[in-house]
Amino acid sequence: MAYLKGFGAYVPSRIVRNDEIGALIGCEPEWITNVSGIEERRFAGPGESVADLAVRAAEDCLSRTGLKPSELGMVIVSSGTPERQFPGPAAAVARRLGSGESPAIDLPIASAGSLFGMSLAARLAETYRNVLVVGAERMSEVILRKPMERAVSMLFGDGAGACLISSEAGHARIIDSTIHSDGSFTPDLRLEYDQPLAMNGRSVILQASRKIPRAVGAILERNGRAPADVDVFLMHQANQNLIVRIAEALGVSPERFFSNIRKYGNTSSASMLIAAAEWEQSAGFQNGFTSVFAGFGAGFHWGALLATGC
Repeated sequence: MAYLKGFGAYVPSRIVRNDEIGALIGCEPEWITNVSGIEERRFAGPGESVADLAVRAAEDCLSRTGLKPSELGMVIVSSGTPERQFPGPAAAVARRLGSGESPAIDLPIASAGSLFGMSLAARLAETYRNVLVVGAERMSEVILRKPMERAVSMLFGDGAGACLISSEAGHARIIDSTIHSDGSFTPDLRLEYDQPLAMNGRSVILQASRKIPRAVGAILERNGRAPADVDVFLMHQANQNLIVRIAEALGVSPERFFSNIRKYGNTSSASMLIAAAEWEQSAGFQNGFTSVFAGFGAGFHWGALLATGC
């Protein structure tokens, strides 16, 4: 049995509004908002690395949960934008936190990486006790590469989110999770070395709007629940219009989906955990409170996780 002990987040201080990014890609700020729901995003400062972002989010999570770094049994870091091919940021993050020689694992999975990390951590907590999952992305480094494509460059921002999953009682019990991959669509969302991000937006939206509701529906059905029983959906913040489509596919109000994409844009594998950290501070788990986490990203990888407040 595994529990969610808490969340943490960090976003850089530099705010990049739609008028600024719009001037770079040749489109009106209002158009960006209409097609994505995004009004602004954050960009990391010069020299601020993926590991720097990850450490700040991890420290916030540990501070909120009251856990010492030395009590961590494992650290998992998801990022699609590390500064080098290897080693990934996980080992550096673990060292800087002070978790000793506990294993540190990198998940180079964009967008869905934190969901995959949570699902794995729920299974590994029995052995490693306290597993820290971090999603950290420096997407600005990618979207500013020439040539800039407006349908891509307008979407993304930088940031990091974290969660602590433990075998010891916490705010919510993880009931079940499901994760999936389909390499048939690999060309539709990819980042080659030193190249701009390539995205077939139509394919991504179509597949995400099909696969996420199926994953959510499947995990709810096998645990005797319906979408209407879910108090909050905490999803990867890719596009506000996509969130609305998924809510409609599940037959629930979009208000059930916590959203902060307006402020931060799409921060890839960090977005779901940043959203969860903000939701926890504004509302948080109550006894019997049902939540569903969901993500979809390059690969394609996708999945869902069900948790209930203790």
